[in-house]
Amino acid sequence: MFDSLFSDPMLLVAGVILAAVQFAAALPWLWAIDPKGFERVTRSGSALAVVGGGVLAAGVAIAAYIGYKGESVNLQWNGQYVYGAALHLQLLIDLFLLMPVVLVAVWPKGGAVALAAYREGWRQPMFWLITVFAIGLTWFSVIIPYFTFGDDYKMMKQIGFDVIMMAASLFGVLAASMSISEEIEGRTAVTLMSKPVNRRQFLVGKFLGILMACLAMSLVIGWNLNFALRVMPEFDKITEVNDPMPEQADKAIVPSFEAAVPTPAGHAIARGTGRWFSDTFAHSLGILLGFGQVMILVAIASALATRIPFVVNLVLCLVIYFLGHLAPVVVRITETAGGGSAPGMGLIGFLGKLFDVLLPALEFFNMGPAIIRESPLDLWQFGWYVLTVFGYAVLYTAIALLVGLLLFEDRDLA
Repeated sequence: MFDSLFSDPMLLVAGVILAAVQFAAALPWLWAIDPKGFERVTRSGSALAVVGGGVLAAGVAIAAYIGYKGESVNLQWNGQYVYGAALHLQLLIDLFLLMPVVLVAVWPKGGAVALAAYREGWRQPMFWLITVFAIGLTWFSVIIPYFTFGDDYKMMKQIGFDVIMMAASLFGVLAASMSISEEIEGRTAVTLMSKPVNRRQFLVGKFLGILMACLAMSLVIGWNLNFALRVMPEFDKITEVNDPMPEQADKAIVPSFEAAVPTPAGHAIARGTGRWFSDTFAHSLGILLGFGQVMILVAIASALATRIPFVVNLVLCLVIYFLGHLAPVVVRITETAGGGSAPGMGLIGFLGKLFDVLLPALEFFNMGPAIIRESPLDLWQFGWYVLTVFGYAVLYTAIALLVGLLLFEDRDLA
């Protein structure tokens, strides 16, 4: 196993690069676990030498392993499902830790409220219950038959994205309805208002904290979806798998990963890592598309929570969700049926147009048309579409929060 290290010194370089990348990704959460200890290590030359020796030892171990495996398919599998998945998970943890830190640095008072709401969301059993249930439902969608004559993969993929969106929406609406309403009704908000925190900072901070928790849930379930989508074709050999967007991402991402690690064996593990992140990039577009809907619903729930109790808020959000999907369909049906020619059709058409104008157009956030289609969809064109729809979500979210601030300004907290 170690003979290859002496015959090819660049193999050791490849191992050290792979070990150093994982170590660099671990630095933020190592700092979060023990900030004082982390600071002591960074100021001690001997401690840094020990850390450097550990990275070098890990690099030697990785180099020996990849040298033993050579350019085998097994090595690429390890690069994709072990190294790539572990690196992705570490980067997610870094993001979850750095998001509130950056927010507090940019917006100290509102960021402090958001940080408290974000931590509260993580600590709730409801957060983990919904996450575990969504992960289990994703894997259950892998094994159930769909009877689609070769399109089971597409159905399973659509269900996976719908599960991510529904799980984050459910948690976000429940958390916003309970947290904001309970703090106002329980007079906890009065304590906050007695400090240098105004109503705008309280409401927007609560919204951002809950939204960050929803984003964390979406990305964790999305990390799990990467595995499920790769297992599905292996589980059902009959299913025809044609997923053009990850393949397009492969062509753009994998070569850069291969170029970063020397030696053919290093290329193999880097190729697998690149494939994992190609899948992640392509799937992140679908997660972002669904997250726009999550953001709108959480904003509406946060705005309504300033005036109405939890149960009524939950029912109204559910009605808005269904009408937001149904209103465009009603408008199209009434226009096809000839407007007001049929009895009562004019009134239905008017209500459909009214709801279509006032309520969010939630059908824009449906991932189904991008998955279940005959012709392949260009990744970059779809990415532009996702950005435009997400921009619409940001605009509607801002309007909903503005209405919530107007409702909250007149609310008596005493």
